[in-house]
Amino acid sequence: MSDNNANTQTRSNTKGTVWQIVGRLVTAAIVLAVTAFFTPGFQINNIWSLAAAAIVLTIIDYLITKFTGLHASSFGKGFVGFVLSAVVLYVTQYFVAGYTVSWMAAIIGALVYGVVDYFLPGEQQ
Repeated sequence: MSDNNANTQTRSNTKGTVWQIVGRLVTAAIVLAVTAFFTPGFQINNIWSLAAAAIVLTIIDYLITKFTGLHASSFGKGFVGFVLSAVVLYVTQYFVAGYTVSWMAAIIGALVYGVVDYFLPGEQQ
């Protein structure tokens, strides 16, 4: 009986984790689209580039968090998070076709990204 409950709980946790990841990707795509719209010098050509950029941003943020403990969030970790966010936005263009950003746009974009991300409902870190 307890094995059955453990299996049910594991499946439930796995479903929750999958939905958390999907939610993060959707949120990242929305925030990225708004950021690109309001930031001069920041261009995303199509929906597929937006989706790929959201995935790449999420992966890079996860890897940075995993190895350094820092979050690439403009408001999450002060100046370090802001700079890290700008660098991540800039570096993403090397992994995604149809996504271009200048250094200045990455800096402005990090600010816009942080403001939009702050006001969207969800998990705040």
